[in-house]
Amino acid sequence: MKKMKKDKMYFYRILKPFLGLLFRLYYHPQIIGKENIPKDGAVLIVGNHKHLYDQCLAILATKRPIHYLAKKEYFDGKMAWFFKMAGCIPVDRSKKDSKATQLALDVLKQGFVLGLFPEGTRNRTNEFLLPFKFGAVSMAKKTNAKIVPFGLTGDYRFRSKNLMIRFGEPIQVTADLEKENERLMQAVKDLMLENLKNSGK
Repeated sequence: MKKMKKDKMYFYRILKPFLGLLFRLYYHPQIIGKENIPKDGAVLIVGNHKHLYDQCLAILATKRPIHYLAKKEYFDGKMAWFFKMAGCIPVDRSKKDSKATQLALDVLKQGFVLGLFPEGTRNRTNEFLLPFKFGAVSMAKKTNAKIVPFGLTGDYRFRSKNLMIRFGEPIQVTADLEKENERLMQAVKDLMLENLKNSGK
């Protein structure tokens, strides 16, 4: 069996402890169920999306670097260096970006971790969850990667008392994509509801 290459994201590993500490001190998030994230092998970290900083909560939950898909506009501004350093994959959301999809699949094929928000964009509506796109379950099936769902609730405020991310047990995609997508969406919804139940909201 071919040995997996190490994910060489040096600047990510150097900066993460400092930025993570500042994030924790400012927002005081609750991170629950991080033991459900496998310590090795291909993994998709998948959940709901409400804020630009959502990916930070998942990053804090594991020592493994997480590669995220990010809209290509982020790579054109002054913060381009940051998104490149963080291992983000630029994606053109105005079209079907096959190059970005292939890069994401390559991350999983090498046994690394990919983060996805299957709602496709931040949820600024009154809906509890937006419909899930099929990217996560499709990639999982193609690469035999496990999906770790999470539910995120609360507010990004200084010393927040309700900001919470909860990870569920890994999902192995085996059935048809429509059923698996429904199962994934239900898992994320259940984790969000569990958060609200425990935060008293």
